Amino acid sequence: MIAVGAALAALALFLAACGSGGTGARDEGPAHASAGAVADASPSAGTAFGKFRRVDAVALLERDPQVSPAVKRELKPCDGDDYQVDVSYGDLTDAPVDDVVINVMTCADWVGIGSYVYRDVNGAFKNVFKSEESPVYAEIDGGTLSVTRQYYEQNDPISSPSGDIVTPYNWKAGRFVPGKPTRNEYGNSTDASPQPVPSP
Repeated sequence: MIAVGAALAALALFLAACGSGGTGARDEGPAHASAGAVADASPSAGTAFGKFRRVDAVALLERDPQVSPAVKRELKPCDGDDYQVDVSYGDLTDAPVDDVVINVMTCADWVGIGSYVYRDVNGAFKNVFKSEESPVYAEIDGGTLSVTRQYYEQNDPISSPSGDIVTPYNWKAGRFVPGKPTRNEYGNSTDASPQPVPSP
């Protein structure tokens, strides 16, 4: 009986340990990078977060020379200490640490004015993708970088674009390569299903 009890106790501890494991690389977003954001820190070995390492997204953008002055001028708190920045973490480039996707929006209407991807290179995050063709928004979709760019027809108000074009990007040979985009038309279109955009 003692041996059986010990075996059951060992099994319970093993199952509890398995249940507390992490999910490895993860997508987080959209989530505001507010005043509570933590500066870059080395990942802790053996943590439940796997390759995840939190960044100070605002500081990363401010010191990045690839971010345009126009976007940096919009990089300011909108309400109290909250910046108009969304941050996602996930594996896009098979780097040792999760890649970081950052979107910058305007305060007034939350229109995307810049999307960026940062990759860990020898312990520092480097810009490996940017799009400042507003309105734009980037996100992680199953290991693929998905970039949505809204478009406007004549007389469309800023709040009501005619549709969007979604382009998938995959990491190949050290850079992001665009795939075939999909066009989505909003409103009362006769065919609301996404339509592939013809190659130029």
